[in-house]
Amino acid sequence: MMMSSIFFIIFVSLWTCHDAASDTLKPGDTLNSSSSLVSASGKFILRFVVQTSLNTSYLAILRNKPGANKAWIGNRNTPIPYPSSPLLTLDLNNTLKITYPGGDPIVISSAPQTSVVVATLLDSGNFVLQEVNSVNESTSGVLWQSFDYPTDTFLPGMKLGVDHRNGHNWSLLSWATSYNPAPGTLSLDWDPSGHQLRIKQAGVVYWTSGIFGDGRFEFIFPDVSKQRYNFSIVSNENEDYLTYTAVGDPSDPEPEWVLYSSGKLFEYGTQVDITKAQNCDGYNTGGGCVRRDRPSGCTAKFGDEFEQKNGYFKINNASNTSRSPNWFNASSSDCKVTCWQNCDCLGFDLPLANQSQTSTGCQFWSVDYQFFEDLNSSSSFVLSGLATPAKPPPPAQQNGHKWLWIGIAIAAAVLVMVFCILGYLLRRRICSGKNRAMIQNKLPSFMKSNRSAYDPVNELQNDHGNMGKHDLSVFTYESVLAATSNFSQENKLGEGGFGPVYKGKLVKGQEIAVKRLSKCSGQGTSEFKNELILIHELQHTNLVQLFGFCIHEEERMLIYEYLPNKSLDYFLYDSIRGVLLDWKKRFNIIEGITQGLLYLHKYSRTRVIHRDLKASNILLDENMNPKISDFGMARIFTHNALEENTSRIVGTRGYMAPETIEGIVSVKSDVYSFGVLVLEIISGRKNNSFYNDDRVLNLVGYAWELWKENAGLELMDPTLSDSCIGNQLLRCINVGLLCVEENAADRPTMSDVISMLTNESMQLPKPTKPAYYTEGNTDTAGIGRKGPQNGSINGLSNSDFGAR
Repeated sequence: MMMSSIFFIIFVSLWTCHDAASDTLKPGDTLNSSSSLVSASGKFILRFVVQTSLNTSYLAILRNKPGANKAWIGNRNTPIPYPSSPLLTLDLNNTLKITYPGGDPIVISSAPQTSVVVATLLDSGNFVLQEVNSVNESTSGVLWQSFDYPTDTFLPGMKLGVDHRNGHNWSLLSWATSYNPAPGTLSLDWDPSGHQLRIKQAGVVYWTSGIFGDGRFEFIFPDVSKQRYNFSIVSNENEDYLTYTAVGDPSDPEPEWVLYSSGKLFEYGTQVDITKAQNCDGYNTGGGCVRRDRPSGCTAKFGDEFEQKNGYFKINNASNTSRSPNWFNASSSDCKVTCWQNCDCLGFDLPLANQSQTSTGCQFWSVDYQFFEDLNSSSSFVLSGLATPAKPPPPAQQNGHKWLWIGIAIAAAVLVMVFCILGYLLRRRICSGKNRAMIQNKLPSFMKSNRSAYDPVNELQNDHGNMGKHDLSVFTYESVLAATSNFSQENKLGEGGFGPVYKGKLVKGQEIAVKRLSKCSGQGTSEFKNELILIHELQHTNLVQLFGFCIHEEERMLIYEYLPNKSLDYFLYDSIRGVLLDWKKRFNIIEGITQGLLYLHKYSRTRVIHRDLKASNILLDENMNPKISDFGMARIFTHNALEENTSRIVGTRGYMAPETIEGIVSVKSDVYSFGVLVLEIISGRKNNSFYNDDRVLNLVGYAWELWKENAGLELMDPTLSDSCIGNQLLRCINVGLLCVEENAADRPTMSDVISMLTNESMQLPKPTKPAYYTEGNTDTAGIGRKGPQNGSINGLSNSDFGAR
């Protein structure tokens, strides 16, 4: 026995003198937070990753590419505080464990000390602890493997099922939330008796795949099953399980099934839904959804199905008229589930606007009421088996007198309300007239001259644009001085193309941003008028709000809402602040900008082309929601005008569409700028920050090069590696490249962009070579990764005015 121990120690000592293989940990080897294991052919990588949203780190297995899914996590129940210095160790006692300062060791596996073992990351993504033959150093039996302990991801070669020899269950468990890897309430497992997959929520089955046949499952989409997966079902006395291998084009991404915390089962890195299980609500049974059990006794009382009948509910006991029905803010489908799971619920009504089952809100009726059928009444949802008399009992005579008095009282109240409204409107009209007179006196002659089709003075006088409508105020010069402490340096936020910008606070505590026209500003009289009139008319949650203006002698000022998070470029191009913009926030910003542009192009009273869309002109509120600002360069179109020619070319280098150089302006000009902005948001880099030895590339050209090589994820800002949703990011890159097409007619409208971003099942067109794609040496500026920029403060831009 002593000789055997001595031999083991000598063998381990000699072995650990060799260089550790890049895919293997040998006894005594460690893996720190800056190193990794890479599988033999480089497909998978094992390393510590940081979950920035939680300030924790985890040992994870990922595909060896940017934006990869965390296919396995070794310490999801025990996150490691960040920053720290975790170590993965295979010690001389054959224990595979994670250690970190200030915490107890996290043991992953332990093998008998009579063997020599190694831990290897395989090309399948399986991390295995194997016994080694001390004679020829070959590996033999697997003592432990990560495939036996899956997290939320099902890789080819993994098993879902049961090992009857030890009772071990192979199943997936979702993350607790979209950003927290802790085990959630959703699971995906294999039902050996029914030969089908099941998704459970807190142990209750709510979706099944249906029986396997003809190479596919009934409720897993046919075009997915036959083209992507080759399923195998194994059933014997030792184990029952399902596994699969990938089929199809070898160049396609290898499949990874991921069970999301929302209930969605999705193939990561592609646009493929495994199933629409997230639509199961516990009541419906379509697409494999399983109806959940109702509380005992419910079915016996009123039945188990909802029927839509014409009629109304009436309270049973006249003395209980104070009892009111309950309201619930949800879709009709959710209303069914809520009522169905409450034994005291008889049914519910939907508002007329919600009969299509697309709006929200429903009204529940309890056992205190009775349903009466009436073909002249609106329809209600009533549980089957509920007794429904054809007519209500005749009302007592005294009830008729009661309702008469109620009717008289209601009529009197309505008359009083009408008189109040008329009085209010009259007073408002008088005040509006005073406001208009004051505005006309305040506005200098330049606002009355050079009138185009959009006349500020006349426009403010009509019913659609009066100042009172949006509470646009004329600020006195004294009030602005008081709010900004006489334009003190302490209150100065920055310098934009318009001039300096100051933070202020009004008497009532409202914080404001004062945009003060500089006498030497490149933006002058026409820009001031343009922005004043446009912002007053435009009202949207993703557009900056204008409170009013001030004109004092030669001074011109615009008074805006103050936004504490400054502008997008303040975060986006800075390597430290950029970490605060995870992928969820960036996608929300992209969506918000899209909604704002759609409003400008389509839904505002006049069609507006912004013409200077860029990161410094996107403000961020306290919740990082975007607001488009700086309308000094905007142009107004009639809704039937598609494009116009202009002799005044404006914009910022890198964001200007090619046709604008020729003086052609259309909504597609903004679409081009939006495309560049999307690529900047994804990469965290400015459009002119790229170059490559023998040629210079702007961001658009760089993105196109990566896209052609199917390496789009390499465009991603490295700070997004832990929060990125790969398929969503690729979809955004695709949309961004479509928006920067050379020919304006080939670019999508903002309506199309919204559909492309939000409809994951929508097939996107393939982009072609973009405009300004540089294939030779050209001059550019601003080359560099990230750093302080001459950005905007509170969204007031410091534009590069090119070719104006």
